[in-house]
Amino acid sequence: MVKAVAILVGDSPVKGVIHFEQSAAGAPVKVTGEIKGLAPGEHGFHVHEFGDLTNGCTSAGAHLNPHKKTHGAPQDTERHVGDLGNVIADSSGTVKVSIEDKMISLEGEHSIVGRAMVVHEKRDDLGKGNDEESKKTGNAGGRLACGVIGMQKD
Repeated sequence: MVKAVAILVGDSPVKGVIHFEQSAAGAPVKVTGEIKGLAPGEHGFHVHEFGDLTNGCTSAGAHLNPHKKTHGAPQDTERHVGDLGNVIADSSGTVKVSIEDKMISLEGEHSIVGRAMVVHEKRDDLGKGNDEESKKTGNAGGRLACGVIGMQKD
C-alpha cells in the first residue's frame, strides 16, 4: 500500500485535506478527503504538472498531461492524466471527496507525487464545451486552493 496526502490552501477561505491510496502498482488510486469554504455546486478538480507553489496556485502549471491529449472526463480515454472531473460542494460549501481513478498513480510513469492538487472556481465542462479553452482546462476558472502531493507515512 502506497499513500500520499495534499493539504489544500489558497488566497480564499477554501482549504482541505486530500488523501491518496494505491494498493499495488497498476491498481486504481483511491482519492478521499474533505474541502471546505467553496461556493455550493460543482468545482473542477485536477492534478497539475508542478508541485511549485512559489507564486501560489499559478506556478503549479497546467493539468498533468504527459501524453499531450485534450482535456476530458475521468472516464474518457482522451483526457489528461490529471483530469479528475468535478467535486460537488453542498449548501454549506463542503465537499466530501471520494473518487477512484485508474490513470493517476503514486508510482511510475503517471506518478502524481510531487505534483499539485488544485480545486477550481467553476464547474469543469469535461472538454465538452465548444471552444479551445474547454479542450485545455474544461473552462473551470480560477484556482481557489492547491497543495503539493507528498508521500504519507503509514
